[in-house]
Amino acid sequence: MAPARHAAYAEESAEVEVLYANLEKMKSLSKKIQGSMGRLDVSGKVVQDAIGPIYGNTQRLQTTNSNIDRIMDAIDKARQPLDMRNREEQVLRERPDRVGLSQYIASMDRTNRALKDLKATNMKSNQKAVADLNGLLEVGTRNLEQVFRDVVRQDSQPIEPLQQIMRGAEFPRFSSKSSAELRTMNAQMSSFQSPAAGGTLSPSAKVYAQERGQYIQLSLQNLSAASLSTARKVNAEAVYKPGSNGIGTYCSGIQGMFIAEYACICEIFQREEWNPVLAATCQPALAAFGSTLRDLDGHIRTNLITDCYLAYEIVDLVSNTSFQLEEKTGGLKQQISDALKPVRETAKASLSILLNDTRTKIQQLMALPSDGSPVGITTDVMQRLQLMTAFLPPISSIMRSLGDGGWTSSSSSTAGGSTSSLPTTKSFDVGADGAQLFAHYSADTIETLLSNLDTRSRALLKSKAAQGVFLANNICVAERAIRASDLATLISASAQPKLDAWKKKAQSAYTDGWKEAADHLLDVQYISKAPRPPSTGGVDSAAIVKALSSADKKGIQEKFKSFNACFDDSVARHRAFRMEGEVRRDLGRAVQFLLERLYSRFWDRYHEVDKGRGKYVKYDKQQISGILAGL
Repeated sequence: MAPARHAAYAEESAEVEVLYANLEKMKSLSKKIQGSMGRLDVSGKVVQDAIGPIYGNTQRLQTTNSNIDRIMDAIDKARQPLDMRNREEQVLRERPDRVGLSQYIASMDRTNRALKDLKATNMKSNQKAVADLNGLLEVGTRNLEQVFRDVVRQDSQPIEPLQQIMRGAEFPRFSSKSSAELRTMNAQMSSFQSPAAGGTLSPSAKVYAQERGQYIQLSLQNLSAASLSTARKVNAEAVYKPGSNGIGTYCSGIQGMFIAEYACICEIFQREEWNPVLAATCQPALAAFGSTLRDLDGHIRTNLITDCYLAYEIVDLVSNTSFQLEEKTGGLKQQISDALKPVRETAKASLSILLNDTRTKIQQLMALPSDGSPVGITTDVMQRLQLMTAFLPPISSIMRSLGDGGWTSSSSSTAGGSTSSLPTTKSFDVGADGAQLFAHYSADTIETLLSNLDTRSRALLKSKAAQGVFLANNICVAERAIRASDLATLISASAQPKLDAWKKKAQSAYTDGWKEAADHLLDVQYISKAPRPPSTGGVDSAAIVKALSSADKKGIQEKFKSFNACFDDSVARHRAFRMEGEVRRDLGRAVQFLLERLYSRFWDRYHEVDKGRGKYVKYDKQQISGILAGL
C-alpha cells in the first residue's frame, strides 16, 4: 500500500510543481500586462491630446457650415424680391387700363408682399432695395389713382338739373361697371396706404371729392344764378309773390344731386367713409349755395318790408331740404343750417321790423281823410298778415325760436344792422303751438295798427265823430280781411276781443258827436210846487204844456229848435262821412239807440208846445225814427 501511496503523493507533488510554475508564468505575464497597460495609458493620453483639437475644429466647422447654409438660404430669399422687381416694374410702370386692372392690382399685391418680406430681414444692405420697392409702389399708386380719377371724371360731365326736376327723373349715377372698377381700385389703394393724420380723407377719396365736387358745383351754378336773377325787382314797391323766386328749384336740384351722390359713394367706399366723403364732395356746392343765400339775404334786407316773405320761403324750402338730406344720407344738415343762418336771422328780425314799420308810417302821416275814409296802411298791414299765412310753418319755427312776444323785444335788430337778437326767457320753446304764436303776433300787429291810428286821428282830426268814423272804417277793413282769408281760422280767437274793444271805442267817439242833440232832449227842471207830470204811457202833452209857466214853455221851444239844428247838422255830417257798409249800419244803430227813445219821450211830453204849427217841433216821432233808421 505504501508504494502506491508514495506514487500518489509523487504525482500530486508534480502537479503542485506544475501549478507553481504556471503561477510564476502568470505573475510574469501580469507584470508584462501591467507594463503594457501603463504604456497604453501614456499612449492614449498622447493620442487624446493630439486628436482632441481636431475633433473640436470638426464640430465648429460643421456648425459654421450649417450657418453658411442658412445664410445662403436667407440670401436666396432676400434676393427673390430683388429678382422679382424687374418683372413687376414692367407692369407697374404701365397704366392699369393697358395691362388690365386685375393684373395690375395682382402685381401691386406681389410687390407689397415682397416689400414686407424685405423689411422683415432688417438688413441694412437691403435699405436701397426697400427704397426701390417703395418707389415702385408709389408709381403704381399714382397710376392707379390717375385711372381712378379718369373713371370718375368720365361720368362727371356737368348736367342741367332743371331737366331732371321738370321730368321728375332720377339724377344720373355711375354705371355698374364704373362703380365696380372704382370700388376695386379704392379697396386696393386703401389696403396698403395708411390713413392720413387727423382722420382726413384717403387719397382716392380726395380724388373722388375733387372731381365729383366740381361736377356738382358746375351743374348747380345755373340754378344759383336763376335764384339771384329772379330776386331782382322791376318795381321797388312790389310785394314778393310766393314761388316767384328760383330758390325752390335750386333746393330741389341740391337735394336730388346730393342724394344721388350719396348712393354713388355707398357703392364705392367703406361705410365709415360715406359721410366724410359726402361732406367733402358736396362742400364746393354748399359753399356756392351759402354765397347765394348771403346775396339773397342782402337783397331781402334792402327790401325787407316787401320781400321779407322771400326770407320766410327760403327758411321753409332750405329747412325741408336739410331734413330730407338728413333722412336720406344721415348728414349735411348742419352745413345747410349754417348756410341758412343769415336768412333765418333776417326773417326773425323782420317780425319786429314790420311792427316798427307800421308804427313809423302812421306817425309820419301828415293828414288824414276828412271824410273818415280808411287809410291804405290798414290794407297793407292786413295783406301782410294774409300773405304770412302762406308761410305759416317757417314763421311758426321762427316765432318758437323768438318765444311768445319775442318780436316786441327792443333788442331786435334792424334791417341795416346785425341780424341777431338776444334770446328771451321764452325762446326756443320747440313745443309751442306755432299757430297760436302767429295768432298772438297778428293780434299784436292789429293792436299796433289801431292804437297808432287812434293816436294819429286824435291829433289830426278835430271832431270826435270824424275820429270815430275813421277808426271804425279801419277796423272794418281789418275785420273784412280776416273773414276773407285763412286768418279767420287762425287769429279770430286772439284778435276779435281786441277788435271788439276798438269798435266800442270808435262807436263811443262817434256818438259823442250826437250827445249835444241828446242833451236838448233831457227833462226840464220843475221849480214850481206843482206835481211832476207823469212820464209813462198815455202822456197828455197838452196838459203838461198847459201846466208849464211861460218861461218853461219858451225853454221847451228853444230846446226843440236847438235839437232840430243839432240834429240836422249831425245828420248832414253823418251823410258826408264815407263809411264802410258795416260801419254805417253799426254807427246808425248806435245813434238810433241813443236818440230815438229820448226824442220819443220828449216829443210825447212837449210836442203840444208848438200846437202843430211846425215852428218848433220839426219832426214827429215817426219822422225821427225814419231818419235814424236811414242813417
